[in-house]
Amino acid sequence: MKIAIVEDDINMRKSLELAMGDYKEFEIKTFKHAKDALKGLDSSFDLVITDINMPGMDGIELIKELNGRYEVIIMTGNATLSKAIDSIHLGVKDFLLKPFDIDTLIGAIKRESKVQTVQKTVKKNKKSDTGFLGKSDVLTKVLRIADKACKTDASILLLGQSGVGKEVFASYIHKNSPRAKKPFIAINMAAIPDNLIESELFGFEKGAFTDASEAKAGQFELAQGGTLFLDEIGEMPYGVQAKLLRALQEKEVRRLGASKSIKIDIRVVSATNANLDEKIKDGLFREDLYYRLNTIPLHIPPLKERKDEILQIAEATCKSNCEKYDFELKSFSSEAKSELLDYDWPGNIRELISVVERSVILSETNEIQKDELFLNVRK
Repeated sequence: MKIAIVEDDINMRKSLELAMGDYKEFEIKTFKHAKDALKGLDSSFDLVITDINMPGMDGIELIKELNGRYEVIIMTGNATLSKAIDSIHLGVKDFLLKPFDIDTLIGAIKRESKVQTVQKTVKKNKKSDTGFLGKSDVLTKVLRIADKACKTDASILLLGQSGVGKEVFASYIHKNSPRAKKPFIAINMAAIPDNLIESELFGFEKGAFTDASEAKAGQFELAQGGTLFLDEIGEMPYGVQAKLLRALQEKEVRRLGASKSIKIDIRVVSATNANLDEKIKDGLFREDLYYRLNTIPLHIPPLKERKDEILQIAEATCKSNCEKYDFELKSFSSEAKSELLDYDWPGNIRELISVVERSVILSETNEIQKDELFLNVRK
């Protein structure tokens, strides 16, 4: 574990170096000023131990400059309640009062080491949990583009048939973006009556219309700092499209009945299974909004072009449904597997999940047979 110690008192600095030299698991580097630490710290450090009261830049200012890049332990001989509160708000987990013995400091470091180990494990698990039930070469190619896109704030338009997993992609983009800790809000344009879409997106003030008995924030405000996913964007009424375009261009929204606008900081991901080019030609979708939303188009192929995923998704869904209904674990017969692979899946992943759940519930034994898939109903 590589540790930086920031301490302006030379005696304290040297005594810490000497005492911690007996602990071979720690690599120590000391700095006499906060500004020196800022210049000398790099990604190899795991922990910063800093005094609060130092000339030039104090420990609280240093922590602010570090901006969460390192875990921090504070040490001070002049603690005040306000300083302690400031450090806690900045994410500091240990606050040591001088004088302290070396065992107290080592205990704090080891606690921090355990926290970091847990955090790394959780982060690794989260990273591997993409939300996708299967993996194929085709999916991997699309994910490569998504991985590049999620690091930016560029607007993404997800294109593909109904049921291919557009919301899963939108969630994946959010979770792997710098906005991951902020809200992810999904709203389906096709599910909201036309006369309510504007108030749902932008909110309203009390008295803005007959039933507005109290003010309500819109989805743009609720997604502040995060990602707003606009599904079935092709179904948005033409009249609302101009207001959406303005919100995206000006980065502000105005509630219905309000006199002032509200600044917004969000990333927009939209999706459609409609042909927007045709809708533009028919005067149903604004061309300028299309270009605003379509900075990075992401074409999600149908399930029939992702054959490698079919059995992976089916088996994962079978397992989860057996757990859900407290059944013994079931599997598919070889004939059932062939049937799943031969079917075209017009409803894509959504249909496959539905078919598997039905077969888990209705199958007579722990091996699901071909005729228990009931795929002949769609053929």
